Amino acid sequence: MQAASARLGQDPLIVYALVRNADMKKIAFISFGHWSSSSHSLARSASDVLLQSIDLAVAAEQLGADGAFFRVHHFARQLASPFPLLAAVGARTSRIEIGTAVIDMRYENPLYMAEDAGAADLIAGGRLQLGISRGSGETVIDGWRYFGYAPEEGETHVDLARRHTEVFYEVLRGEGFAEPNPRPMFANPPGLLRVEPHSEGLRDRIWWGSGSDATAVWAARTGMNLQCSTLKNDESGRPLHVQQAEQIRAYRQAWKEAGHTREPRVSVSRSIFALVNDRDRRYFGRDANSDGTIGLLDGNIRTIFGRSYVAEPDALVRQLAADEAIAEADTLLLTVPNQLGVEYCAHVIESILTHVAPALGWR
Repeated sequence: MQAASARLGQDPLIVYALVRNADMKKIAFISFGHWSSSSHSLARSASDVLLQSIDLAVAAEQLGADGAFFRVHHFARQLASPFPLLAAVGARTSRIEIGTAVIDMRYENPLYMAEDAGAADLIAGGRLQLGISRGSGETVIDGWRYFGYAPEEGETHVDLARRHTEVFYEVLRGEGFAEPNPRPMFANPPGLLRVEPHSEGLRDRIWWGSGSDATAVWAARTGMNLQCSTLKNDESGRPLHVQQAEQIRAYRQAWKEAGHTREPRVSVSRSIFALVNDRDRRYFGRDANSDGTIGLLDGNIRTIFGRSYVAEPDALVRQLAADEAIAEADTLLLTVPNQLGVEYCAHVIESILTHVAPALGWR
């Protein structure tokens, strides 16, 4: 860290950031898994995206990254059902965390999901980090209805996601709840039965993707880790990173008040591109002055979208040093442009690990 400070001319902001970020951060990538028939895309099909996602996870592990995370969307040319992919990544890697950000719980059968998650976590040796949430706007209207789910009388689709989450989270305790058949085909253990396979410890590795202060507090009280995305409900008019830092602090306070005995995990997602060669500048140089924007989600929710960080490494270090939410988090998820291929996405990850993270004390 002293060498980094010297190289950056003892910049007071950098020195302050090094003190504030004294603990190293886990750095992972997150892929939306898009595919397109466009001639500019190196991911032309679902098969391409799935196989390239596995290859990128292997490459990220070799580069020294800490995780491979995947977004989940339905009815779209993007990654969907996550557990076959997570299991495959788990079988091909040995160290990195493997996760989602996020699974839309409106679409999930909580018990079947617990079985899938348990199996994938056992294959990965206990490395799953599952981000779940209500999800965002989808490609089709009320898509969860086509999966056979609907809010109950008096519920909203938000309540539907919470209900599925609560069942899933409870089942992960591994306690029996189902009455066994008195004449089973195979002998059962004594007492009520649980879903199998059960992976011990997975319950502590469930994250809630939160877009508001209130849902972050709910996640803390429930006992889940926290994921913050590149957007959030605009609750104060302040920049995204400031609002998210306040959100994280509220989460940690609620966690403390709830009396949980373990330390919670907190991640933030960011689009960060270090311009280190001409290809970087050609792809992302025009975004160098990108700033946050305001928009509407679900028709009427005022939402703030975060900026993209695009700059030469030294400038990027100064910009990231001022991001208060990154400072509050222990894990950083880097969005990757998966349609540009495995080799380039690995380069994006390596550039941050090599040229940016050490200067900020993250490595």
